[in-house]
Amino acid sequence: MNPVLFVIAHGSRDPRHAATVHALVRGVRSLRPGLRVETAFLDFNLPSVTGVLDRLAAEGVRDVVALPLLLTRAFHAKSDIPAVLREAPASLRIRQAEVLGPSPLLLAAVERRLYEAGLSPADKSATGVVLASAGSTDPEAIAAIAQTARELRRTGWCSVRPAFASASLPRTEDAVRALRADGVRRVAVAPYVIAPGRLPDRIAAGARDGGADVLADVLGPSPELARLLLDRYDQASARERVAA
Repeated sequence: MNPVLFVIAHGSRDPRHAATVHALVRGVRSLRPGLRVETAFLDFNLPSVTGVLDRLAAEGVRDVVALPLLLTRAFHAKSDIPAVLREAPASLRIRQAEVLGPSPLLLAAVERRLYEAGLSPADKSATGVVLASAGSTDPEAIAAIAQTARELRRTGWCSVRPAFASASLPRTEDAVRALRADGVRRVAVAPYVIAPGRLPDRIAAGARDGGADVLADVLGPSPELARLLLDRYDQASARERVAA
């Protein structure tokens, strides 16, 4: 029997967050109907991670792939999630999958949202993009965002700058203004976040305050993101089989 895919999201007081996570998981299920997919949240929302793990163990499940719904390897992926997984019932064999980024599928999801916001591939050479993430104090996470911005630039946008809603600089509005100062006439803000919430709202406010021409939506339940979850699941499952 295939391992259960256990998606672990951060959680938020904003109800749009959980609704978006559940919509994304529905997309994963539609791509692979025979796969059991469970969802839990680290904070603010139910079900909890420990609650789902206890239920799975009580049902006799043995193999689980825990997939952090995170774009970078920051504190939650390195500390919070491993800590809560260590509290799982001993009968469960759990493999923690890699975080979602970096991946070409994430770049494709970002571009999908930019095109849905009104841009087209023909606009790339004349449009600068602010890749705006939630932010982190983790150097590895910050470096990963910068690398993703460089990779997005290589797809043809005239310039791409990273920005952060918290913890790091520059802020979204400052990155927009920096692109203007560089002579970029059309500026788009692409939120590099999965679901709506307080920090994505701050990104949107920064786009408005900075005078961006285009504001894309969050990545949300995009087809590319659903495929990426399955890719990470398959990679972790393959490692598990080799280890066995």
